[in-house]
Order: sequence, then structure tokens, then C-alpha cells
Amino acid sequence: MDLADKRIIVTGGAGFVGSSLVERLRALGCTQITIPRSRDCDLIERDAVRELYRQVRPQLVIHLAAQVGGIGANQQNPGKYFHANLQMGVNVIEQGLAHGVEKIVLAGTICSYPKHTPVPFREDELWNGYPEETNAPYGVAKKALLVMAQAYRQQYGVNAIMLLPVNLYGPRDNFDLQSSHVIPAMIRKCIDAQAEGKDEIVLWGDGSPTREFLYVEDCARGFVLAAQQYDAPEPVNLGAGFEISMRDLAALIQRLTDYGGRVRWDTSRPNGQPRRSLDVSRAQQHFGFSAQTGFEDGLRQTIAWYRQNRERVA
Repeated sequence: MDLADKRIIVTGGAGFVGSSLVERLRALGCTQITIPRSRDCDLIERDAVRELYRQVRPQLVIHLAAQVGGIGANQQNPGKYFHANLQMGVNVIEQGLAHGVEKIVLAGTICSYPKHTPVPFREDELWNGYPEETNAPYGVAKKALLVMAQAYRQQYGVNAIMLLPVNLYGPRDNFDLQSSHVIPAMIRKCIDAQAEGKDEIVLWGDGSPTREFLYVEDCARGFVLAAQQYDAPEPVNLGAGFEISMRDLAALIQRLTDYGGRVRWDTSRPNGQPRRSLDVSRAQQHFGFSAQTGFEDGLRQTIAWYRQNRERVA
């Protein structure tokens, strides 16, 4: 698909991933990009999505909008996250069929994988167990949208694809400790403790779980490549192909932020899924995607962004 002359809707286009994705689309010459804002178009409401499609007449829809957070936020909002994410996706796909959209690119989640998926996670393992409990409602909602996309492809010929990004990080991430993911939370805790003269930070769990992380601009590039080149029903992992323990991640962020205090692990808090690391061969094979940003380089850019914007986002 040549994207430059397409009418494109990017839901969540003003958000963390979406803003990077929109920048990349504009660099490719895309000028007809619509970014619906929640105050003007509630994607949970079917009529609002119908009216959006009627006005824009999109040829490509990239659905990034989500209600999501870290372990704590998922524990506090299981029903909200299930309903909101399921309903938004249902409306995006259904109205895509009704309005003859050429292609729909859906953001899935690796929270859909079973709790004890063999590492590295391969897309074929997606249905071999129930997701980790703390984020299962969110993960199941996204997995249901994969089924819908495949069913609508089979019955109606809808060209809908789903990508499964690993844990993301980078500038413009969410640094609110009530809802943030692990990297922005660790960065904020180290920098804030340093500024306030505190000699200890508290982190959740015991430090043993592992995670894989993908820089946000790499993720945006992966979505654009898939929009251009991938048209198959199978979901595709987007990742960097490595894993790091939470304990090692904390030590790395301490070093990069120059925070010399102690880390106390609060083992009364959940660890989440024991391990997360992806097999990324399908993305490489089908649309030539591989991560380009080194992990330490990406962390340095994220830390620098938070330092520069701390007063505004704290």
C-alpha cells in the first residue's frame, strides 16, 4: 500500500506511540491524516465512530487508542479496561466493514499471551493458556479483537491485521506513577529521589521477572512497514529480541540517572508475568522489521526527556 495519497485515521494519534507514528507518516508525505480526540469522538460509542468514518471516508485506519496502564492500574480497572478496549476495537472493525476501508491495522498486546508461554514467545502460542491474572481482562479483550479481525476477513474480506508490540518505552511516555509502566516509573522514582535527597526507592515485586522493551520510534516504524507490506491474518510480534530482569533494569536506570541510593523490593506487590521475550522472526520475514535503537541509547533519550519535562508531567 502506497500511503502518501491515502486518507488515514490514526486513533490514539496524539498519544505516546501515535505521535511518533504520525510524525513518521508525515515524513512519508502523508497529508490526509485524521487524529480523533476523545473529547470530540468517543470510540466506545458506535454512533461516534460511524460519524467519524462518514466524515473522513478513510482508506486506512491504524487503531492505537487504548485504555491501559501498569500492573496497579490493571488491578484497579479490570472491568473498565476489558469493556473499553473491546468496544473500541469492535466499533473500529465494524465501521471499517460498513464504510469499505481498504485496510485496518490493530494494536494488540503481549498481555494476551498465556502466563507461562515458552520463551521466546511465538505467535502460535497465543491460545495455549490463560493470560497472567493481573492484566488478563485487557489481554483477553485484545485477543477477542484478533478473532473478530480474522472472522471478518474470512466472511467479508476485511483486510485487518494485528501487531503485538512488546513493552514500549521512550520520550513522551506516561510518567504518572498511578498508571505508568515499569521504565517510566523507575526513571521517575530515581530522578525524583535524587532531587529530593532520598536515599531509597521502592519497587514492586522481587526483581526476578524479565521483560523485553522496544523503543517507541522503532514501534512506529514497524506499524508503518506493516501497513505498507503485510496483509495476512496471522498476528505479528514487534520486539527487540532480548530480555532483562527487573533487578538488572533497576541497576541500569540507577547508573544512567546517577542515582546512588538503595532499592527496596516490595515483595507484597505482584511480579506480573514471570518472563516476557518475543520471537520476532515473523516481522523480519514478512515486512523486514527489526529494532534499530540500542537499549541504553533509548533509555538515555527517555531519561533526558523526563528531566527536560519533569515539571510539566510530574
